[in-house]
Amino acid sequence: MTSHLPNRNRQSFRIAVLASGRGSNLQAIHAACESGHLTSKIAGVFSDKKNSGAIAFARQQGIEYAAARPSEFSSREAFDEHLFSLVEAIQPDLIVCAGYLRLISARTVEKVQARMINIHPSLLPKFPGLHTHARALAAGEKWHGASVHCVIPELDAGPVLSQVCVEVQPEDTDEMLEQRVLAREHALLVETIVALEQGRILLQSPPVKPLQLDAENILQDAI
Repeated sequence: MTSHLPNRNRQSFRIAVLASGRGSNLQAIHAACESGHLTSKIAGVFSDKKNSGAIAFARQQGIEYAAARPSEFSSREAFDEHLFSLVEAIQPDLIVCAGYLRLISARTVEKVQARMINIHPSLLPKFPGLHTHARALAAGEKWHGASVHCVIPELDAGPVLSQVCVEVQPEDTDEMLEQRVLAREHALLVETIVALEQGRILLQSPPVKPLQLDAENILQDAI
């Protein structure tokens, strides 16, 4: 991976990571922080699943973590208020939804959207929501991929910051396509955070066209 500016010119964020599953994007961010590729640090990991791989990884690495079951709360809003009160307690500069599979209530999003990004496995605005790989195949898409975008109350509709494209192969199943996209997701998310540290991306003024991740894992301005 290549950085475009020396570390002394880069901002360092306290990152809160939200994840529901195995935490592979979380692990990619952590590895980049440990290697010095990111100047930021993960200040906490939060999940809607107490037994998620993300929480297990945070526990193993000695990262502060918290999880809660949505079923234990009276409403989506009550759950979000609880979880995000824990998020805010670590005073994050950047909130990263890295495989967080719950819809977040509009009231909660409005409070934190200036600091929150999400990685989504499609070339937005195509295929917001779930089952993106199967939907891309069913639609006969020649290109698929992943996007990092600002989070707003509408589902997967915030300004797109960066993308990576993956060519769809004739023999692809949704599982095969998912694995190839996931392999590029990790670099896309890390390099987007690098670009935020460098000031190449500003959440308050997103790029008119998403930056594109090339084969060398460098984010380039869109043509």
